[in-house]
Amino acid sequence: MLATVVFFASGQGAVATPGWVGIDKVAHFAVFGLLAILIARTQPSRRWWWGIVIASAYGAADEWRQSFTPGRFVEVADWVADTLGAAVGVTVYARWTWFRSWLEKPVKTVLTPSIAKPASVVPDKA
Repeated sequence: MLATVVFFASGQGAVATPGWVGIDKVAHFAVFGLLAILIARTQPSRRWWWGIVIASAYGAADEWRQSFTPGRFVEVADWVADTLGAAVGVTVYARWTWFRSWLEKPVKTVLTPSIAKPASVVPDKA
């Protein structure tokens, strides 16, 4: 899902930003860090590095795709931010067990009690 959002966002001619210098690099770092963690979670623990490789390759492909979008430009610094975000994200995921366990915590669902009361079971008199 996140890769799809990145795909559609990079296809836009202009992306809304608050206008702060360098904020796009922070966004690249954070989004691709999260993407790499999501990829790493699908891998066995010895292959978490695939999250970095795949996210970095996706970042490079995203920058190349932007070269065909009017109003957008290829920036190597964006790809560097993508790769660094991926590396930091996967490293934190792999090394900090509290962070990994927090991400792996199941989402709690609130069960509402049923309106109908269960019928009491009355043994048959035979």
